[in-house]
Amino acid sequence: MKVSLFITCLSEMFYPKVGRDVTEILERLGCDVVFPEGQVCCGQPAFNSGYRKEAAKAAKQMIRAFEEADYIVTPSGSCAAMFKEYPKLFADDEEWKVRAEAVAERTYEFTQFIVDVLGVEDVGAEFHAKAVYHTSCHMTRLLGEKEAPFKLLKNVKGLQLLPLKNAYDCCGFGGTFSVKMTAISEQMVDEKISHIEESGADVLIGADNGCLMNIGGRMSRLGKPIKVMHISEVLNHRH
Repeated sequence: MKVSLFITCLSEMFYPKVGRDVTEILERLGCDVVFPEGQVCCGQPAFNSGYRKEAAKAAKQMIRAFEEADYIVTPSGSCAAMFKEYPKLFADDEEWKVRAEAVAERTYEFTQFIVDVLGVEDVGAEFHAKAVYHTSCHMTRLLGEKEAPFKLLKNVKGLQLLPLKNAYDCCGFGGTFSVKMTAISEQMVDEKISHIEESGADVLIGADNGCLMNIGGRMSRLGKPIKVMHISEVLNHRH
């Protein structure tokens, strides 16, 4: 099965290990992973800020880069959800709308692809820790994926997944929201961190690097010892 990896800006710039982990897991599961070099930003920051013209320019480049792909897989529920917005972005342009729909329907978030397309719930991972999982807003509310990460984490040997109070609350990132509404964002992430601490976990797991960067950055600034990991890092852990 040929899979085109949509790496995302944050993974490429700040979390390259996530790209490696995703690739290694998919290859172990029998996928042929390719990397379309024409990929750029998916346009979400511009789109969320109301700059539809600029977002459409980025979207067109991403459609060109991925429209020959059999499957498009990304380690970000947020960016996968943006691909699903492309047809709406080109609602008044029939040619690009059709091309956008073709790309959108072949796009999957990483855990979603493993569970729903490959039909795998146990990737053979082993990771001994007490952890909580952060359910990111875009992945659960926009993409609509709520189960796949938990199905995979349930089968990680040695992992004790603890309940997280108010798990579905936003962490305060929201892309440009955290920049424009800093004071509110800070209060939201502090509340999220307090619940993580209350759980007794020593690891925070998530499937969106934006959220993990926000929560992890704040915890680092506050001197909290909790480790932050993208779910691909956990699923690629072997002992």
